[in-house]
Amino acid sequence: MKITAMEQVESVSDVQCDVCGASTRVEGYGLQFGTLRASWGYGSAHDGERYEVQLCEPCFFRTLSGLRRERMVNFMFSEEDQDLSDFGRVARDDFFNDGGNSAT
Repeated sequence: MKITAMEQVESVSDVQCDVCGASTRVEGYGLQFGTLRASWGYGSAHDGERYEVQLCEPCFFRTLSGLRRERMVNFMFSEEDQDLSDFGRVARDDFFNDGGNSAT
């Protein structure tokens, strides 16, 4: 026997960028945002603190560009090769979030 009932379910209708405040909803494609996340543990100056920031696509790539630039400056005089074209990327052509092609 089937018993049916109407139930209220809470769902995320939008995610706003924590930097610029823009909606991350892309019409026809849903929510498109990146997340910067940290959880600091024992021994850290910020022990027990957790952070999470949602970023729209432009703000995400501006942030990534700043981090790439910081990396470049920190290793400017290093003998190590500094090809930063894939800095932070872990997959390419991963349209269905199933692993795609490895960036390395």
